[in-house]
Amino acid sequence: MIRHGARYGTEDVTVGSILPMRTRFLVSMALIDVLLMAAAVVAASVIAFGAVLPWEAPRLGAQVIPLVGVLAGGVIVTSLATAGMSGPGVPRPSYGRGVAIVLGTLMLVSVTQFLFRYYYSLLLTVWTMGLFSAGVILHRFVRRLRPWTERLAVVTSEKHLADQLAESDHVEMAGVIDPQTESDLVPLDAGTTLAVDMRAVLTDRVAQFVSSCDIAGFAVRPLASVYEEHTGRIPLVHLAEGWEITTPLVRTSVFLPGKRLLDVVLIGLTAPVWIPLMAAVALAVRVSSPGPVIFSQRRIGLNGQPFTLRKFRTMYVGAEDDGPKLAKENDARIVRGGAFLRKSRLDELPQLWNVLIGDMSLVGPRAEQIPFVRQFRRRIPFYDQRHLVRPGITGWAQVNFRYAESAAETIDKLSYDLYYVKHMSPMLDLQILWKTVWTVLTASGR
Repeated sequence: MIRHGARYGTEDVTVGSILPMRTRFLVSMALIDVLLMAAAVVAASVIAFGAVLPWEAPRLGAQVIPLVGVLAGGVIVTSLATAGMSGPGVPRPSYGRGVAIVLGTLMLVSVTQFLFRYYYSLLLTVWTMGLFSAGVILHRFVRRLRPWTERLAVVTSEKHLADQLAESDHVEMAGVIDPQTESDLVPLDAGTTLAVDMRAVLTDRVAQFVSSCDIAGFAVRPLASVYEEHTGRIPLVHLAEGWEITTPLVRTSVFLPGKRLLDVVLIGLTAPVWIPLMAAVALAVRVSSPGPVIFSQRRIGLNGQPFTLRKFRTMYVGAEDDGPKLAKENDARIVRGGAFLRKSRLDELPQLWNVLIGDMSLVGPRAEQIPFVRQFRRRIPFYDQRHLVRPGITGWAQVNFRYAESAAETIDKLSYDLYYVKHMSPMLDLQILWKTVWTVLTASGR
């Protein structure tokens, strides 16, 4: 049953539900960035020319107005252009997007100056962009200290979905309504979103409550969509026959050739980094224990086809002579230094060859062993849907979940894999790659 809340006035509800939470967040971020640019222009003018407004400075005058306009307009244009960097889920104050806005604004200033030849003050631009960059970073630092939240009331009998939602950083759970209740329900607080489990059979009382909330102006949304946005997972119990995953994939299939090209280009550009790193890791594996440096194993890839995957060996030779086992966090089969290689993902480096020859991608679901795939196909619905795309060295599941040590955890990990298959995009790939780089640099993998 939902907990009691204050009654509301119509005007309060309308204001709270005019814009979706995602839109309100992105608009507020953009508005503050524009104000930061205005403050940076003023501060730069005072520092460089001793005038509060740059066009009041004797050395500049009105001729500087076009430059100031492009600086301010650049923030708006780049904010709109980078809105997609937030990904398909809940938007967050990202440093990466902040850097993109700063660089995009600088690029726009350069391009427009080249085309229109308006007055350009290097001193004013340098001071403005320096101060604006500091403001952008500080803005995001402050916003990340206390993440914004969406107040949710959930109509469901699936307790585990409600519990996982409640654990999200961006959810304030107002309560859970039993879809079979006949009790009176108290009106929601202003600004609350009602998430309704479309699989649940509602009593007349609950159905009337849902309709009343919709008429009153509250946001009423399917629980599956809200869960997906806030957790970055697909609620498997809400899938019917798997077409919910394949249909969105058809729409994103135009991205696949570009994804393959991006893989090859990134590997080529980063070769000066990963080639010496591979040599160092190979030496470390060689001295850690007797046996080959490279471990090869047959795995399942695109469309369920097997291929040979290569990794740096992190286990003793013969560790799986008695049959394959799922890797564990403190696995006794791991050699000295192997745990670090796994945590930092450095053991995955030889898979760059698998990417170059087309067996894998840089980003995608983890390639699993053939015996496990056969087992999971029988026990886990929709497991084969993860094979609709090339497996990846890293992926959405890998950066959000630890090693799966049981069938139950494999199901949890599958919910992340299917989210990636459904929402695959260049921006999501870049987000995953950045998280992976951070994992490598900090050895914070799980």
